[in-house]
Amino acid sequence: MQLEIADGFFARLLGLMGRKKLPQGQGLLILPCNSIHMLFMRFSIDAVYVDKNFVIKKIVRNLRPWLGISACFGAHAVIELNAGAAENFGLEVGSKIILSQ
Repeated sequence: MQLEIADGFFARLLGLMGRKKLPQGQGLLILPCNSIHMLFMRFSIDAVYVDKNFVIKKIVRNLRPWLGISACFGAHAVIELNAGAAENFGLEVGSKIILSQ
């Protein structure tokens, strides 16, 4: 999967808001971040919360646009993916995500 990184104030504030879709195989890594909302979103997502070592702490599947809200206190970051992508990638709580450039 390819991850876009949102680590500045405005990039974290906007996240995926206003986008029509997220290309398959791509996601948004928001850090630091331990909670998200779905206001102004146009599509459902999976939210994958990770700690500072990128070990998955929580996966929230199929967060719906406008209605969803999610948090994982103690998380360092969240990866936003298209709904269903967490399962397609085989992501599970306790697994470690390895980042490479």
